[in-house]
Amino acid sequence: MRLDFFPSRRLTLYLGTTFVVRILAVLAMLVMILQVLDLLGESGKILAADGNGQAQLLTYASLRIPQLVARFLPYSVLLATIITLSTLNQNSEVIAMKASGLSAHQILAPLVLTALLIAGVSFAFNERVVTRATATLSAWQKADYGPVPETDGALANIYMVEDNDILSARLATGTGDTMQLSGVVWYRRDPTLMLAEQWRADTARWTGDGWLLSRPSRFRVASASEEQMADTTVARGISPSEIEISNVNADAQNLGQLSQSIEALDRAGRRTDELKAKWWHKISGPLSAALMPLLGAVAGFGLARSGQLFVRAIIGMALGFAFFVVDNAALAIGNFGGYPPFLAAWAPFLLFLLIGEMVLIRTEE
Repeated sequence: MRLDFFPSRRLTLYLGTTFVVRILAVLAMLVMILQVLDLLGESGKILAADGNGQAQLLTYASLRIPQLVARFLPYSVLLATIITLSTLNQNSEVIAMKASGLSAHQILAPLVLTALLIAGVSFAFNERVVTRATATLSAWQKADYGPVPETDGALANIYMVEDNDILSARLATGTGDTMQLSGVVWYRRDPTLMLAEQWRADTARWTGDGWLLSRPSRFRVASASEEQMADTTVARGISPSEIEISNVNADAQNLGQLSQSIEALDRAGRRTDELKAKWWHKISGPLSAALMPLLGAVAGFGLARSGQLFVRAIIGMALGFAFFVVDNAALAIGNFGGYPPFLAAWAPFLLFLLIGEMVLIRTEE
């Protein structure tokens, strides 16, 4: 057996190029089909908003496609592995490579290396594109597909309680003392928690001593009367920092932003296990693409003429999809505190790495 981990340079390029082409083909097919189905389900809600038309449908698709790419890239690598290795096996290329002295690990090495490069690109894509698309789409959906809001550092659907009163806002932009609220509603309740007054304002800004409502209107429940009021300061006990940590969307933040959010929540004494698990999963998730060639490798070995090629492909698919089921289950259990955050994010990856190696060694090595 050769001691080189990779086969020849020409064979490595051949296997890597073939693998990349199939990954892109499978990914394009999955994203196109899923985007059409998703758009069919959401188009009614999008077009229901005043002024929305074809341009807004295209905007929704442009924001949704990055999410679909990020979510289904590991699936695409799994299916591409099975297709690539099954084709090579069917054409007796695997037999030729093994007859030349290559081991199963050497045959898989170019595919694993390619998958690692894909995982690196996926991580950068998630950090730079997917998080921003998710933030914009989330804010747009919470605005019922109205005008697309600016979401640089923005938080949507604010809901804060101060004693008996409630402060809500459609959007919060800026950070710290520069934070401003849009679509503000302040509910004043009596000691029995019954609604006494409702104050509405288009905007509010932090003054250091509360939120200054700009030209608010006040509705009195007892008299059922509404009147315009002068600028009024409300919710003195709700600071911008409390608003910032009350609405953390891990999928809409990159690693640096999420780290800052977790630190702020820790200082406030909030529970952060769920966010910490998602922080680790931002690394382990894209890296799972590098695991797929190992799990789907069973489809590429064995004699194609034995009639077991289809069975091997099914086994490879079962191993891959079992990983995704366990991965989601581990994150869910971690969110409830059943696993530590690191274990919730990495245990499925390490477990199926061992399973894939065991299957490959026992069957091929």
